[in-house]
Amino acid sequence: MTLRNIATLLGIVLLAAAAWHAYGPPGLLAAGGGLVMWGLLHFTRLVHVMTRAARSPIGHVGSAVMLNARLKSGVNLMHVVALARALGEARSAEGLQPEVYRWTDGTHSHVTCEFAGGRLVRWKLVRPAPLADGQAGES
Repeated sequence: MTLRNIATLLGIVLLAAAAWHAYGPPGLLAAGGGLVMWGLLHFTRLVHVMTRAARSPIGHVGSAVMLNARLKSGVNLMHVVALARALGEARSAEGLQPEVYRWTDGTHSHVTCEFAGGRLVRWKLVRPAPLADGQAGES
């Protein structure tokens, strides 16, 4: 269990205790209703992000450069999926840390993100070298 999870649980317990102390059973019910609403808001956001991501191919992003510009250290994988509007292509073995995912755009530029403990720790943008004038029409 991480420190963030412990702090969240401690906050919930303190909220419930304060509600009970101030208003008794009705206060506890009001605090419980607020916690349920908080959980539903997070669930709704998760479903919305995953619905949008399901419409795009895995590992594809509209612009790798724009995704790179919007990334920040410490954000979770769901936040990056929301920015990219697609699930990342897994580049690491399942269950191993750090987790590595890649998003590629139409110009073959790609952003490779590394997550440790579910949080973004580093990322790298790779842009392909421009083609020479003579190679522009060849495939």
